[in-house]
Amino acid sequence: MKQTFRLTAPGKDDARVRDKIRHEINKYVKRERRKDVPDGYFRWDMDCQAGDDESTAVEVPLKELSLKIDEIAAAGAEKVYVQIVAKAIKRSPKPQKVPKED
Repeated sequence: MKQTFRLTAPGKDDARVRDKIRHEINKYVKRERRKDVPDGYFRWDMDCQAGDDESTAVEVPLKELSLKIDEIAAAGAEKVYVQIVAKAIKRSPKPQKVPKED
């Protein structure tokens, strides 16, 4: 998903507009996570970027994407660019337990 969202809308509170953006992002993430994971992979992970526009977008963890949108809005921007790319990740191996010796 590569999309630029407007942070203001005539007749609507700016906070409600940001809620709508978060709702769209959550719908996309849920849709991507419902897809079947390729063989040999564990689950889907999301690579996220956010910024005023595509050239100023920085990587942001998915959990902090909402805070980044609020931060951009507080800076006075009129729009926010969001990019989310789903990627399949493999399960990391469990660490080996070392038996205790008495």
